[in-house]
This record gives sequence, structure tokens and C-alpha cells, in this order.
Amino acid sequence: MDSTTEITTSEAGALVELGQGFWAAKTFLTAVELDLFTVLAEKPLTEPEVRERLGLHPRATRDFLDALVGLGVLLREDGRYRGSAAAEMYLDKHKPTYIGGRLLLLNWRYEVWGRLPDLLRSGDPQSKSRHDFDAFYRNPEAVKRFMLAMDGANAEIGPALARAFDWTGKGSFVDIGGARGNLAAEIVKAHPHLTGGCLDLPPVEPVFDEHMARLGLADRVTFHPADFFTDPLPETDVMVFGHVLHDWDDENRVRLLRRAYEALPEGGVALVYDALVDDDRRDPANLLRSLSMRLVTPGGSEYTAADCRGWLEAAGFTDVSTTPLTRSDALVVAHKQA
Repeated sequence: MDSTTEITTSEAGALVELGQGFWAAKTFLTAVELDLFTVLAEKPLTEPEVRERLGLHPRATRDFLDALVGLGVLLREDGRYRGSAAAEMYLDKHKPTYIGGRLLLLNWRYEVWGRLPDLLRSGDPQSKSRHDFDAFYRNPEAVKRFMLAMDGANAEIGPALARAFDWTGKGSFVDIGGARGNLAAEIVKAHPHLTGGCLDLPPVEPVFDEHMARLGLADRVTFHPADFFTDPLPETDVMVFGHVLHDWDDENRVRLLRRAYEALPEGGVALVYDALVDDDRRDPANLLRSLSMRLVTPGGSEYTAADCRGWLEAAGFTDVSTTPLTRSDALVVAHKQA
């Protein structure tokens, strides 16, 4: 083997490490699935006590717990385990800061990712259940679980969007496809002059009402039961499309944005946020998110800022700009000329 083709031990090891990265992810996601962090938030437990609480077999539990210690999400002191500070804050389902719903969604997607070769060979989505909307929304428990996952996905975005856009001079907004209203709630809390709205399919309304009542915001955020492709969109100054365009193909993206343009008043604004792919298409993080969307939707994917600008301009919007929003998401702002 000559020097140009020689692979060093460290390079080979890096490839193996890349290949086995799923070990850590599945171990962590399994802990969330088992509600381990919620149980340990009550009090630290020994390994036998954890087994008893969760109904686990002794063969693998100690390795499981100690691996989580090594991953930094559990602490072990005097033979007792408890969650790390971050785990106690975000993975105890009894706390309002819980993001486990999003992680449970990732755990479900983990199984779908096993069918990536089938996606690449056929181009077909590998999970049809999420996009059989009629069947999905007939299951109230499935809707509740999905709304919890959306809360986790939007947890850091709501406060970020409240800061990133200048809401001065705007009186109202509607979050299109806004689930049970978590993002809308963060915006109206930060800007008391605003009237908020949340548009989603009718079966979401009871979950929305319950959540807004719990937050004490029932009089600040209104639910609009509708299908955003077929029903009239509400009158408002700003429409927010967060993690919506990535569900659809290009034709439906333009179709939806054109409907928004027609519904907005002169001077109205469309705010779009998603995990934008970098223009050079080299950053793996959002490219992997795009593969994930292709696995679970018929036409969805992540996209570049240039792609989004093209759809917005095709719909009629002008003065399009892009700014970072969170670690993974960027915000695209577009205006309807006055």
C-alpha cells in the first residue's frame, strides 16, 4: 500500500466511531422512553431500585445506567443515580420545561431511519402514518403526544422569535400550523400589545384550549380551526410559518405562501423559520434533518435560504431577508408591499 492510499489507525478509528454513533443516541432516547429522568427527579435511586421502579432485568441495567453517567446525563454518587442538572430541568415530565416529547418523536424516527436504504432506492417516504392526517387526528392520545413533541421542538424558538423580529407597529399575528399554541404564547407574553392566534386542524382545538387555560392565556391567543390549504386564512398583520414548509413539496410551498400573501393586508409580513441548509450544502446537521424529513413525508425536506426566497417572491412577497434564529433554525422575513 503506497503512502497516498494508506489509512492510519486514527482515521480508521474515526470512521468506526462515526458508524457507531447510534449507540449513544439510542441509549439516551431509551432512557427518555422509560421516563428514567422523571423517576430520578423524585429522589436518587440505586441500580436495584431503578430496576424495581421501571421493571428492568438485571443483566443490562447497570451498564445502561453507567453508560448514561459516561454520557453526562446521569450522576452517580455513593451508588445512587440522579439526573444531571440539564436532565432534571428538561427531562422531568412534571416540569413545564420538559422537552421529552421532542425526544420521543426522535425515538420514533430512529426506527424509520433504519429504512434509509429503501428511501434512497425508491424515493418513497418510509412512514405513512404521520401524513394520513384523517386517521392520525382521530386518535386523541396520538394528537396529545404529537402536541407535546411540538412543544419540545418550539421551546427555544418562541422566545427567540419574540426577540428576533421587530413587532413594533404590528397589532396581531397568527401562527399557521401552530399546534397547541406554545410559540404564540411566548410571543404574546413578550409583547403585551399583540393579539395572538394559532391556526391548526379542528381536532387540535381541545388540546389548545386546555393548554392556554393552564398558561393563563386563554384571552390572549385565539384558536382558528382550519385546513390551511383549503379554508380561508384569518385576517392578521403577521403570519408565522414555523416548521411548516419543510413538510411539503415546492408546489405546495408556493401555494401556501400565495394564500398567505392574498390574505395579508398591505404592509403585512410573513415569517418563515426552518432548519435552513447552508447554500454550499456542506454542513451535515441540517442536511441530515432534510433526510429525516424525506423519510417521513411524501414531498418534504429542508431547504436553503435562496430556495425560500424564490418561493416567497413567486407568491408575491418582496424585501426578503434571512437572519439566524436558534442553533439550528433561521428566520426568513418577507413583506407585502404597502
